[in-house]
Amino acid sequence: MPGDERLISGGEGHVHLFGVRHLSPAGAYHLRTLLDQVKPSVVLVEGPSDATEWISQLSAKGVVPPVALMAYTESLPVRTLLYPFASYSPEYEAFRWAAANGADAAFIDLPSDISVTLYEYRKQALLERQESEQADEVLQAAREEAFESKRQYYTRQHQLYEQIAQLAGEQNYESYWERHFEHDGKMEGYRHEITELSWQMRRLLEDDERKADPIESAVNEVRESYMRLEISRRLAAGIPPEKIVVVTGAHHVSGLDGSLAPMTEQELAKLPRTPTKRTLMPYSYYKLSSQSGYGAGNPAPAYFELMWDCLQDGALDNLPSLYLSHIAQRLREQGTYRSTASVIEGVRLAQTLASLRGSNQPILEDLRDAAVVTLGYGERSVVAEAMVRTEIGTSIGFLPEGISQTPIQDDLNRQLKRLKLTKYKSAVATDLELDLRENRRVKTKELAYQDLERSILLHRLELLGVSFASRRTLRSDAPAWSEHWVLQWTPEAEIQLIESTLKGETIEWAAAYAIRERLAGCADVAEAAKLVRLSCDCGLTACMEEARAALQRLSVDGQQFTALAQAAFELSALVHYGSLRRTDTEVLVPLLQQLFFRAALLLVDAAGCSDDAATQMLSAIHQLHTVSQDQHERIDDEVWQRQLWELASRDDRNARLSGYAFAIMLERHAVTEEACEQEVSRRLSPGIPADLGAGWFEGLSLRNRYALLSRPSLWRQLDSYIQSLEPEQFRRSLVFLRRSFGAFEPREKAAVAELLGDLWGASASMEAEALQEPLTDDEQTAIAALDDFDFGDF
Repeated sequence: MPGDERLISGGEGHVHLFGVRHLSPAGAYHLRTLLDQVKPSVVLVEGPSDATEWISQLSAKGVVPPVALMAYTESLPVRTLLYPFASYSPEYEAFRWAAANGADAAFIDLPSDISVTLYEYRKQALLERQESEQADEVLQAAREEAFESKRQYYTRQHQLYEQIAQLAGEQNYESYWERHFEHDGKMEGYRHEITELSWQMRRLLEDDERKADPIESAVNEVRESYMRLEISRRLAAGIPPEKIVVVTGAHHVSGLDGSLAPMTEQELAKLPRTPTKRTLMPYSYYKLSSQSGYGAGNPAPAYFELMWDCLQDGALDNLPSLYLSHIAQRLREQGTYRSTASVIEGVRLAQTLASLRGSNQPILEDLRDAAVVTLGYGERSVVAEAMVRTEIGTSIGFLPEGISQTPIQDDLNRQLKRLKLTKYKSAVATDLELDLRENRRVKTKELAYQDLERSILLHRLELLGVSFASRRTLRSDAPAWSEHWVLQWTPEAEIQLIESTLKGETIEWAAAYAIRERLAGCADVAEAAKLVRLSCDCGLTACMEEARAALQRLSVDGQQFTALAQAAFELSALVHYGSLRRTDTEVLVPLLQQLFFRAALLLVDAAGCSDDAATQMLSAIHQLHTVSQDQHERIDDEVWQRQLWELASRDDRNARLSGYAFAIMLERHAVTEEACEQEVSRRLSPGIPADLGAGWFEGLSLRNRYALLSRPSLWRQLDSYIQSLEPEQFRRSLVFLRRSFGAFEPREKAAVAELLGDLWGASASMEAEALQEPLTDDEQTAIAALDDFDFGDF
């Protein structure tokens, strides 16, 4: 009968098969009961058989779940397989029991080097199915048929689960599972029912699964065949079958029936392999939850940990009070007080709800309803965050020193400990402000430059693509010695770190490899300059010199103004603030002078560009002008001023760029009032096309608006110019003016309105108020029409 213990061999005894749900407190509890009864000498667990050596470390003292076993390929692109474990995972409890009772524990699923290859084949097959644009009609029809089969399979699977829940009177399948399995206090009842349910579901869906995803179905059959081989190997070694307990997902129990032949050694040798390595890593409850997209997850990992604690204490009745107390505590931390009486009433309400549904013990849905009523006063939003923290939690596992990890993981842990950053290895995002200056109030050199060392480590991690640290952009007037980082640890960050082990065994070596890798393919002066600065930020002196040499070589043939300006800007910032990072940057000065000089000479020619290209040019001009201000004693500022003045005077260059150059000259007090009025009159005189006149004003308005607002003559000239335009030219000018004034702040717009009000003989305050009034429907329609303005060939 399905659900009974299956015969694996023809002898007198039988192997004990225990089907589980991978994250099931009741499964772990009942498995422990079975192990205590049977006292096996061998415990076999579903998992990669080439990772058996890690079992002893998983169950070692000091390991705090959730943790995960990770297999990853030894070559790029890195492909990974993850096997996560919580404290209440039946597999993890099997390891702990075996360690405590002197039994052998082993994984019996396909080795990771085979699994990662088979799943890569499946992934490629799925991608090929999706690439249907160039398929012929026959192939396209076959793909559509395969997609429909898959859709029908998942629809039917969902309907079956929902039907089970409805028949049981539950809102969803998770509620059905918890009430009928997690609260089943009898080991044999749990074991029989989960195996029977899985066997029936498999029988009903097997044919549909083969049609919907034949590769996945075939992989599952290969896996089960291999697991049968592993079991048969133990039997052949003389271990009595009754002394073997096999822990596997309930779906696979029927596949391990003794009536099916195991894989042969010859068949095993033919399976494709990709070399892999294995490691352990901390995991998080969020990643274990189904909310993260984990298919084998449950909706509330932290809640199930509470359940597991209660089961071990033999006091499952305490679960409702623990759950509601945790929510009340979270609410108090947020400043919302709830009394003990409210918690007591919540427990009573949950128990009543459970009894109405024919159960002696409330499940999570009952507890949620009770929390909303008694702690949220009927408003779910009041308790929503507290419920999430109680049900999912923010816990991250921990692996003590000595537990096998990759060298780069060990190196990061040492660095975090040395720099006192270990507390930031949390699932909760935390801000970290760094001061790169020497701290002279401490006694040791290490502490004096601790923030600088922290910055170097975080820059290296950012370079490697490890998402533990993300830098926030500071305001423009923030001091150069300040850095703002946000630190948050996730399993993805751990995976990214492990992938970096292919570049080096320490973070420093891996970062240096990443710099040199980018240098090898670098063909742009701007990118080379970024790598010079990045090398400095990462404290990689040798790489900085290599990047400088590459930049020197590329700058000889550099002919692009924007790239040269960006490169000069990067070097200027490094030269200006390099002392903060205790780096000698004087060697960069000759190269900075060369880049600046070449870029300045290219300015006028580069300004003969389209309006689209002008946007990038504006940024480059700003960068080069910043260099001229920061390094005026080192670079040839006179050349830069001459080039700016020539651009400002030229009529055959992009008008917006000419206006921007003129604004810089005004800002530098290099233009007299008389010359300013003459240039404004020339640029905004009647007959000048809108794209030239209004475009020039747009460039002018991008800098030093206070200087513009202090010149009434400029606005008088602009007013006259706009009034002189023909209707089509007027519409064309609105595109530029709208873009110009869109960047103005509200107080600046009000000042413009007051100026124009004075020019028109109206009340300045009335004009300012009119500017703030909501647009009418006709006005909004007219402005929306500008979005569809046809520029033609402009």
